[in-house]
Amino acid sequence: MAQAATARSIVEKKVSKKVSANGVSKPKGARPSESKLPKTFQTKSLEQAFVHFLQLSCPGPDSPTGIQAEWKRRMASPVEFMTSETFASPEAEATVLGETLMGTGLAEQIAKPGKVLALPAHLARLCEAKLLTPDEEKALFNRMNFLKYQADQICKKLDGGNSLGWDLRRVDGLLKASDWHRDYIVRSNMRLVISIVKKFVNPQNSFDDLLSDGIVALIRAVDKFDVGLGFRFSTYATQVVRRNTYRRVMEKQAERQRSAGSIHENGIDISDDQKESSMSEARWHELRSKLSLMLDHLDRREKLIIRARFSLGGHRRIQTLQRLADKLGVSKERIRQLEKRALDKLRSMVEVSPMPELDV
Repeated sequence: MAQAATARSIVEKKVSKKVSANGVSKPKGARPSESKLPKTFQTKSLEQAFVHFLQLSCPGPDSPTGIQAEWKRRMASPVEFMTSETFASPEAEATVLGETLMGTGLAEQIAKPGKVLALPAHLARLCEAKLLTPDEEKALFNRMNFLKYQADQICKKLDGGNSLGWDLRRVDGLLKASDWHRDYIVRSNMRLVISIVKKFVNPQNSFDDLLSDGIVALIRAVDKFDVGLGFRFSTYATQVVRRNTYRRVMEKQAERQRSAGSIHENGIDISDDQKESSMSEARWHELRSKLSLMLDHLDRREKLIIRARFSLGGHRRIQTLQRLADKLGVSKERIRQLEKRALDKLRSMVEVSPMPELDV
């Protein structure tokens, strides 16, 4: 009996190891053929690393309903990448990836403190990744796009009625591994974004806002860059980030001009002479108190629109008609009508109870 128990234990351990290598647990009573899942990579070490990565990062759908929903979502969002003729070659896996799933072929290094720009601590941390050499840059872009290419090949074979949850997990894992390479490239080019956007900073465009937009533009540039053309990514990224930042600055300038035009159209004078008023603090508080009382006579929507359109109260920025329309769930024209009605009410109140004269 002891020998039989020992033999059964050895068999169970072998089955457990085989199932663990495939990254899924085999249900009781399942046929052996059900545990034979398709491989993603031919290199043994690479396949093992990928299966381990899926176990940690990509749980995947575990029910027929979940699989069907994930399949529909995946079909609605096709994989976009920059292809290469070499990707279809049998040697592409070994040439592009080697034996590592995520990496550059060299150990990641941190830029020396003396090499980092003189920046605040939170920005200096963004610039810690070292600059890429031409070979590292080419390898990263090829690896990123090759992983997307493989994900796309699996997606083309997916069948809504017969797709396995394992196939969907493979696609998810390949795209996450691709994103790791993209993020590495982004971190290595943060100093480029900072050096560009700081030139556009002014009182109307804060550095933080421009930096956020610049990082988004950099991510788009990574996705669209074709390393096969032979020039450095920084050349392409500089044009993309600079063009995006300039467009952002001009859009905000146009928005301010539209807001100022709306104020003039409603009969409110904001000339430069009045901007430099030397009004006393007591008179300023008196005017604020008077205006607050007048706003209390408006209904809720009118009060919100006036405060937002003229940057009163907690509104630090002038809100556009479209933004208010989206917030209140009405049309842009309706917001314009409500603003005009509210201003007419305020003018009527001023005529009945004039505002105190200014001490200039």
